[in-house]
Amino acid sequence: MEKITIAIDGYSSTGKSTIAKQLAKALGYIYVDTGAMYRAVTLFAIRNGLVGGKHENIHALVQLLPKIRLKFIYNDDLGFSEMYLNNENVENEIRGLEVSKHVSRVAEIEEVRHMLVDMQKKMGKEKGIVMDGRDIGTVVFPDAELKIFMDASPEKRAYRRYRELLEKGQKVSYDDVLKNVQHRDQIDSSREFSPLKKADDAIAFDNSDMGLKEQFERIYNYTLRIIENKKKGVV
Repeated sequence: MEKITIAIDGYSSTGKSTIAKQLAKALGYIYVDTGAMYRAVTLFAIRNGLVGGKHENIHALVQLLPKIRLKFIYNDDLGFSEMYLNNENVENEIRGLEVSKHVSRVAEIEEVRHMLVDMQKKMGKEKGIVMDGRDIGTVVFPDAELKIFMDASPEKRAYRRYRELLEKGQKVSYDDVLKNVQHRDQIDSSREFSPLKKADDAIAFDNSDMGLKEQFERIYNYTLRIIENKKKGVV
């Protein structure tokens, strides 16, 4: 089957990773969660007292970037790859609210974005990849054959995130999660470097009132049409 590059962007908690994992599995593609990469760098910064405390030290974080090693390792039992930070599995820790509170701040740092975007571009050289994040269709893969921009109301997204955190045993309040979602939206959309925005040729996909099965079937069928058109040489 002809392989393409699939870029999925959108606001936090819109289900980008869920649909990206499903697509990758159905197509036999590689899945890359770029959000996990930014979260891992954020966790590194928190652990080293560079963000999250009374004083942040972005300069020190930039100086320490060469010491950060990120790697995805596939977990057969889970059916997806987990994030490793300097050879430590941090998949669960990076999904917590503490990291969520600071990831947008770390992600707007120019040097952080340059480092991770370079990694991401190298991952997608051979196509056959599904990558989700904030700037995949605009910066990482501007020539991707399929670009999807996912959205949903802040309230719907906050509720999904709230339920997810509760299921993981974390003690959080819905109001705190909603404030975090709204805060991240503001930072992600207004940052100077690689702001979150819909690529001109991306498909807008609002799943506020859509179940997982329905959204997957719609996007999967559209993906198959794109692949078939490429096979026929149709742009």
